[in-house]
Amino acid sequence: MKNSKLTLFIFLGLAFGILFGWLAPEYAIKMDVFADMFLRMVKMIIAPLIFATLVVGIAGHGDIKNLGKIGLKTLLYFEIVTTLALVIGLLMGNLFQPGVGFNIDLSSISMDAVQKMQTVQIDHSLKTLLINCIPTSLFQSMAEGNLLQIVVFAVFFALAICGIGQKARPVLDFLQSTCEIMFKFTEYVMYFAPIGIFGAIAVTIAQNGIGILVSYAKFIGIVYFSLIVFVVTVLLVVCRIIKIPFRALIQALKEPALLAFSTASSEAALPHAMEIMENFGVPKNIVSFVLPTGYTFNLDGTTLYLALTSLFCAQLAGIDLNLQQQIAIMITLMLTSKGIAGVPRVSLIVLVGTLSSFNIPTIGVAILLGIDQILDMGRTTVNLIGNCVATTVIAKWEKNFNYDKMFKFIDIEKKPIKSKTLQKIYIEHNLNKKIAQEEKQLEHIK
Repeated sequence: MKNSKLTLFIFLGLAFGILFGWLAPEYAIKMDVFADMFLRMVKMIIAPLIFATLVVGIAGHGDIKNLGKIGLKTLLYFEIVTTLALVIGLLMGNLFQPGVGFNIDLSSISMDAVQKMQTVQIDHSLKTLLINCIPTSLFQSMAEGNLLQIVVFAVFFALAICGIGQKARPVLDFLQSTCEIMFKFTEYVMYFAPIGIFGAIAVTIAQNGIGILVSYAKFIGIVYFSLIVFVVTVLLVVCRIIKIPFRALIQALKEPALLAFSTASSEAALPHAMEIMENFGVPKNIVSFVLPTGYTFNLDGTTLYLALTSLFCAQLAGIDLNLQQQIAIMITLMLTSKGIAGVPRVSLIVLVGTLSSFNIPTIGVAILLGIDQILDMGRTTVNLIGNCVATTVIAKWEKNFNYDKMFKFIDIEKKPIKSKTLQKIYIEHNLNKKIAQEEKQLEHIK
């Protein structure tokens, strides 16, 4: 199935899912079987794909000296960007004040689910985070979908292959073949994406109803507007700085972004996003390290949402937080939002814990439960885009981004260049190539 056709079918699945969930909610509620089947198909790909690509990316190039440097640069970039996401979330919360004048009937809100969340204990200490990075069993990590542990095991495995040398060549060849098989496997699974998206969006609309979009329109609009502001003021600016065409990147990511949005699952989009970013010009070892690690340390959309909803809950309770208290909340969220991927309703659980520690009533979380799936669609999409941008940043930082591969992927030779930014990058790259070739010829003559 060609990419254009797949994108069309994904849009159709999304549209039919909305209509079916709206017009026949009693039947649409049963469509979760299709969404669950698709998500399970994706999950069975992720572990072997990440393991094989990361090992091949590191051991295949034999360059293990830069591994630690790449890791430090990645974590530094993640920390800067997630901090900016928190700041934007707080700014939007203060600017729009979504909790002030909120007119939902609070008497109809049930606190049972929130009380259950309060019983979930998550240890946010650095000690626990470091210990949880190390797997006790690769197979257990794969079964639980713990991406960070798989990455750690793969890094050590790759280092051991490099240490053994030629004797490990059969294993490396096997994993190289595994990479190719898993990418083909991903292609087959993507055929089922429109059906999975149809089921996911139909259930979401059937459970909440179209009316909920009207009742919560202000808050939903503020959240999505804030996410767009982050994308434009941070991710777009980052791409401008490192000279990567943002529009071309978004165009390339349209299918995994639609998957992330429709299913509200980062995992659903991860395998296809890894394949696209490698074809876009980012080296295999950087893609397979940065993207999975980002799902633990670089959840831009989620961190922005947490900051915004913390203020929403405080405003709803009539609590006026001063600047010092807001900074304290931001620092708390900066620590508590790390290393907890995979926990059900993770963002709301973190939110409940943060509110409780600042003695802010949690009634706002109970209100958000009704629209959490709709909000999760937006923040998950931003999480995906943010992590894909991160791969290009690290590749450029390492001076290892392949522009020729990117131009080939976006088929620049056959299409008119409409973007001035892309046109400038294309001309500058070709000029640099010409200069490099002339310098090489001069050295050869000498």
